[in-house]
Amino acid sequence: MSQHFIPAVFYRGGTSKGVFFNAKVLPEDRDTLSRMFVAALGSPDPYGRQLDGMGGGVSSLSKAVIIGPPTHPDADVDYTFIQIAVDQPVADWSNNCGNLSSAVGHFAVDEGLVAAKDGEALVRIHQTNTRKLIHSRFQVKDGKAQTQGDYVIAGVATPGSRIRLDFLDPDGAVTGKLLPSGNVVDTIDLGGDGRFEVSIVDATSLIVYVAATAFGLTGAETPDEIEASPGVMDKLEAIRRRTGVLLGLGANPEAVGLQTPRIAMVAVPVTFKALDGETFGPDQYDIGTRMISMQRAHKAIPGTGGLNLGVATQIAGTIPNRLSRPANAAGEVRVANPSGLVSVGAVVRQKDGMWTADSAVLFRTARRLMQGEVAIPASGGQ
Repeated sequence: MSQHFIPAVFYRGGTSKGVFFNAKVLPEDRDTLSRMFVAALGSPDPYGRQLDGMGGGVSSLSKAVIIGPPTHPDADVDYTFIQIAVDQPVADWSNNCGNLSSAVGHFAVDEGLVAAKDGEALVRIHQTNTRKLIHSRFQVKDGKAQTQGDYVIAGVATPGSRIRLDFLDPDGAVTGKLLPSGNVVDTIDLGGDGRFEVSIVDATSLIVYVAATAFGLTGAETPDEIEASPGVMDKLEAIRRRTGVLLGLGANPEAVGLQTPRIAMVAVPVTFKALDGETFGPDQYDIGTRMISMQRAHKAIPGTGGLNLGVATQIAGTIPNRLSRPANAAGEVRVANPSGLVSVGAVVRQKDGMWTADSAVLFRTARRLMQGEVAIPASGGQ
């Protein structure tokens, strides 16, 4: 048979989309799963469109998720995330997707993995990539996750029912340390391309921060403008990979994976126009960011990226902290990204000279878009 079919659900979670699978219908071997997911999403595609699969040609639309029984005593389900490269046959299991985390609770309730009464439901999620816990709170009606509502998030045209995600003890998700290098600022030397100050923060994900002004940018640029800026993307990728070597994520820059660490430019508030044409003034937000994901400028902000930045702004001396206005009394920071604004919250404290993050909070919406079976080409194996 040229292809086979596996039960799956197609979800939007936050500003991402992905194919969700119940663990019980999948083989256990990770290499087999990687081949299956790469094929299902339509990778590798040298044209960058993933036209022959479920992917959408950009990192935020090229994702797979596995939901299964919990292996943690304080969780209701296990959640495993896989990032699929668009133009390479690569399945990256190293990190989490904060946006798709918002759809995990919905899937668990709607698939009958977790029983929920009408009203506010709580699904306790064990995020297996980072070995962290996430609490997802959302409304249930007639035994199903509620999707209709009036909550709007930047980058999604349709309002939905609000989902609250609490990421518990988010620090050290990848390296085991909130500040993996032990410093609030490090210097990465690119030789003839210059020396760059960076801040490396590991909270829900691992991100390298650098000031947009280091590249002659303001932080108001669109993704297309960033990618068209001479040398900027190459320098960002070189910084990202050299930081990975510094942290022991690869023996050399070429050995550092595509997804981890991420890199982001940050900037003081300035007037900017979002991708939908709405203009925001510098008094409407606290810090601007342009994040890079899988070697492309992100059109919005990864969920874990927003959470990480919310934590980073509260660590004294980091580059985000220097450039951001202080968080409000509730610990919330308003973050500008190409699609608009997002508010993130975090509880960060310093004890005996050590920084720690107790929690980080993100609000999202999610919706089930399609359910049935996804076709796996023969190249995906079984």
